[in-house]
Amino acid sequence: MIHEDQKHACECHEHEHHHEHHHGEEGEGHGRLIKIIVAAALLVVAVVIEKKTDWATWQYLLLFLVPYLVVGWDTLKEAAEGLLHGEALSEDFLMSVATLGALGIGFMPGAETQFPEAVFVMLFFQVGELFEEMAEGRSRKSIAHLMDLRPDAAHVERGGKLETVKPEEVKPGEIILIQPGEKVPMDGVVLEGHSSLDTVALTGESVPRSVHEGDEILSGCVNQSGVLRVKTTKAFGESTAAKILDLVENAAASKSRSESFITKFARIYTPIVVGLAVLVAVIPSLITGEWATWIYRGLLFLVVSCPCALVISVPLTFFGGLGGASKKGILIKGSNLMDQLSKLQTVVFDKTGTLTEGVFEVTAVHPEVIDQTELLHLAAHVERHSTHPIAMALRNAYPNEADDCTVEGIEETAGHGIIATVNGRKVAVGNSKLMEKLGAAWHPCHHSGTIIHVAIDGEYAGHIVISDRIKEDAAKGIAALKAAGVSRTVMLTGDQESVAASVASALKVDEFHAQLLPADKVAEVERLLSAGTLAFVGDGINDAPVLTRADVGIAMGALGSDAAIEAADVVLMDDKPSKIALAVRIARRTIGIAKQNIAFAIGIKVLVLVLATLGLATMWMAVFADVGVTVLAVLNAMRALRG
Repeated sequence: MIHEDQKHACECHEHEHHHEHHHGEEGEGHGRLIKIIVAAALLVVAVVIEKKTDWATWQYLLLFLVPYLVVGWDTLKEAAEGLLHGEALSEDFLMSVATLGALGIGFMPGAETQFPEAVFVMLFFQVGELFEEMAEGRSRKSIAHLMDLRPDAAHVERGGKLETVKPEEVKPGEIILIQPGEKVPMDGVVLEGHSSLDTVALTGESVPRSVHEGDEILSGCVNQSGVLRVKTTKAFGESTAAKILDLVENAAASKSRSESFITKFARIYTPIVVGLAVLVAVIPSLITGEWATWIYRGLLFLVVSCPCALVISVPLTFFGGLGGASKKGILIKGSNLMDQLSKLQTVVFDKTGTLTEGVFEVTAVHPEVIDQTELLHLAAHVERHSTHPIAMALRNAYPNEADDCTVEGIEETAGHGIIATVNGRKVAVGNSKLMEKLGAAWHPCHHSGTIIHVAIDGEYAGHIVISDRIKEDAAKGIAALKAAGVSRTVMLTGDQESVAASVASALKVDEFHAQLLPADKVAEVERLLSAGTLAFVGDGINDAPVLTRADVGIAMGALGSDAAIEAADVVLMDDKPSKIALAVRIARRTIGIAKQNIAFAIGIKVLVLVLATLGLATMWMAVFADVGVTVLAVLNAMRALRG
């Protein structure tokens, strides 16, 4: 039993994670907002003073420099540091040159002062930066629920005492105590106690899971009710929570095609536009002598040329898509996989454990010379010591083993079945080969499933049908894929033809292939790859070769499966096939938002660049083409967070 003193010795503490980087960013965001408000107020005061006074140009410059430096000092500093590090074409540098040029243009002969415009450009640039920080913060929060997987401490039994240590210090095989409200620090098996576990951070499912003695328990879950005494089976670094955290942290490293395009585009686009800005400012000025006019247009070019709307919003869109998917219990290993998921044409399923529960149960009993109960009774007794899934199904169908029957002389023949003497009668339980060997006149069954024949003293006594349950969500998942535009669904299985045909018919799968070895499954996938982008969905344990061979490997119900997390590209943290269609929809939505942002940003920038060259654009239009477009693109990108 779990002793009361242990319960009291191990109190539940809520530890907050104070990540310096995260809090630094929060503080920076608040500081930026304060600077924007102060600078905006000072700008209003400066404009009012400018309207009501008749000062010299340099006096107005000093007046407007106050709000300019309040809001723009950090940008000027970043630009200077960028120059020192050889990054001359950063957005901070371009914005600094444009605004300083606008401040200086008022001193040129015949030119109007642009002091308010220069301050407003810098002010709006900082507003854009603030929106970016807010969007990034929301994106982080979408994955922050996964960061909550990380436990704070573990209470371990050592030398008869309970010690609170870091989870990293607990070794496999040690005994830990988990109080209500605490996170499970590492994978293990429940020795004592029963409770409900909140698995929402792992699976996205809000329904708690009950655990009792002997059940496996996974790190990252939250213990809701009872005290649990658990024997650890893995070190902290190898536990489910640690593996998932590592997967999520590395997901952003793989860039999608859209992100790669934007990176290359920005490297080419920015120098070209900056070069054009210089040409616009210098060549017409040399011809016309109107330096102020053409330098102003060149400055407009610089403001518009910042590619920040693209380089910020597109990666943010994919980061949001990954976060939105993770909230639904779908872990996508990189934004590059979004491209593949969005183009899926063929989805290939393994059967057992993917479309079916992988749990066998008795679905029919057909006796010949004795009644149903007696047939189940004898078969269960013969199979009482076997660990085979079929034997377990028979024992579950007749759980009352504690009777006065004597079972002796158990003989098991591999590939045939088991013979034993039950209360003096020789009972054989197995397949048709065993019946033929005994000379028992068996006959086939019209039911779909695994047929277990029973003979008593050499006489055929009947058969029992055992089937694997189809998952409740499987038919819905297949239908959802077809509704999402996936043209072909295929089921591969090592099971017999009749069983496969029954499952395929019930689920309305387009085609199926049965009695396949693992190598045959790889061959089938390679044949189907020519028909377009293909995903293979398996349980991740024995399907690693096929998961790797497919364009997208999806591990189904892979909670705690090391093989799945390693081999698959997408890991579904629960057993619902319908999550595959949801992953496809999230990917398509994410790609669509990214394309919208690319088209919108480039279109507006090109339009304003043309207007600037013709002298029809103002500094306000240039600001909208840069910061305004960035804000709108970031707001659009945030839609990807909904998943």
